Amino acid sequence: MIIDRRFHGPDGSGNGGYTAGLLAGRVPIDTVTVTLRQPPPLDTELTVTVEDERGHSARMWDGETLVAEALAGAIVVPPVPPVPFAEAREAAEKFRAIENHPFPRCFVCGPEREPGDGLRLEPGHVADDTVAAPWVPDQVPERTLVWAALDCPGAWSFDVAGRPAVLGTMTAQVTDVPEAGEECVVMGLARSREGRKMHAATALYGADGRLLGRAEQIWIEIDPERFGR
Repeated sequence: MIIDRRFHGPDGSGNGGYTAGLLAGRVPIDTVTVTLRQPPPLDTELTVTVEDERGHSARMWDGETLVAEALAGAIVVPPVPPVPFAEAREAAEKFRAIENHPFPRCFVCGPEREPGDGLRLEPGHVADDTVAAPWVPDQVPERTLVWAALDCPGAWSFDVAGRPAVLGTMTAQVTDVPEAGEECVVMGLARSREGRKMHAATALYGADGRLLGRAEQIWIEIDPERFGR
């Protein structure tokens, strides 16, 4: 398994949601929990090992270094309710006004990515603890990209401008993928904070209001000077 450089979050490491989705794809169950142990290396041959007879647990390795592990998960809270697409589009204008984006070239939410290269999600607040972002995929996305889309809105439900945070754990359930050109809405909800740990939830809805995927997450605030060492 190789994480192409295009799919980075922070410069030099894989986007957390995309990486988690790649590994989750090796676990043939409905809901998967992925824990990231190290910054996922880019353009590097990574090894995936299956950890039980049923294939319900897998690990990603960079040589002898454990990068991530996946196992059967569960989501117990209701999904974040959606807002209309037009409201999500208005919320995106607030995101564009944000200064000090911690990772401006992130594959999912980086404003410096070229159109068609990154997802360029723009999660803006629709309530104090809730963000929404419009997403219109150019083509039918793979489930790994749905995991990616469910990633960054969780962080942006907190005040992370100028305060970098990376994904630590993500439990996700993807039930369907959008159609090409479908007007989708991604929601993010700030649930709680414990010191450097931030607990969030995200959800993706199609144009007809159907739930395409949802996730629960733990984000970790990091020192950008030490991250990746």
